[in-house]
Amino acid sequence: MIVVGGEALIDLVPAARPPGALLPRPGGGPYNTALALGRLGAEVAFCSRVSSDGFGESLLAGLGAAGVDLSLVQRGPEPTTLAVPSLAPDGSASYGFYVEGTADRLFTLPPALPEGVRALALGTCSLVLEPGASAYEALLRRESRRGLLTLLDPNIRPALIAEPAAYRARFLERLLPYTSVLKLSEEDAVWLGGRVEDWLAAGPSAVVLTRGAAGLTAWTREGGEYSAAARPVAVVDTIGAGDTVNAALLHRLTIAPHGPVDWPDVLARAAHAAALTCTRAGAEPPYAAEL
Repeated sequence: MIVVGGEALIDLVPAARPPGALLPRPGGGPYNTALALGRLGAEVAFCSRVSSDGFGESLLAGLGAAGVDLSLVQRGPEPTTLAVPSLAPDGSASYGFYVEGTADRLFTLPPALPEGVRALALGTCSLVLEPGASAYEALLRRESRRGLLTLLDPNIRPALIAEPAAYRARFLERLLPYTSVLKLSEEDAVWLGGRVEDWLAAGPSAVVLTRGAAGLTAWTREGGEYSAAARPVAVVDTIGAGDTVNAALLHRLTIAPHGPVDWPDVLARAAHAAALTCTRAGAEPPYAAEL
């Protein structure tokens, strides 16, 4: 089983350009990753704190329909986090957030994960918003120490980070040493200000960089460098594309966790899955049959 930890929220997606009405759609990087894994046929559980309001019920219904295990989900009466994406002409998205007093940021460290868990993925807002951020950090450290494959997607949202220098230090000193695979976008890399060599030296065995229309590149601690081209598609928006990459990476890496990684194949499948997500409004990752 793969466990995905982090926020579940509602994206208020513009119904048209120029924006007018906003359509509520399920979202949040970890939520999208868990949904994508379920659709790919992986055994996956979602680990978060989700509101008991109507949005929270719809979020869990979406995961359940994809076959995601909900036994690790905590519930609370606080409202669901809202995100308002602004879409650029090329379909890329930037975000504003409504996060004060919301349920997902009150996540607490759960008991040890089940023995059958092989991988843990964390990322996005859940790494920033306290007190939940410290609980997710503790979860990452605990499960890494017992040998799980861990994937970290910082998925930087600058509007949520009040102290950038402190966040960068936390990322490098307290998160990366417990990370097996670091996946990030070019925008994340620029904001973090580091180098691939520095990140690999801090702990991960591989760094995967998403480069939009230029595809994906992976670097490994052994010195390997691998790339895959992006699939040409008509882009509706890019919401959820990076999260779909997370899911495709985890799905392939956990099939044969102790064997050599066929990075060209892993990256090509991730590029294909992300491209299909970009052809749909909001975060709608593909099903296994579509790949």
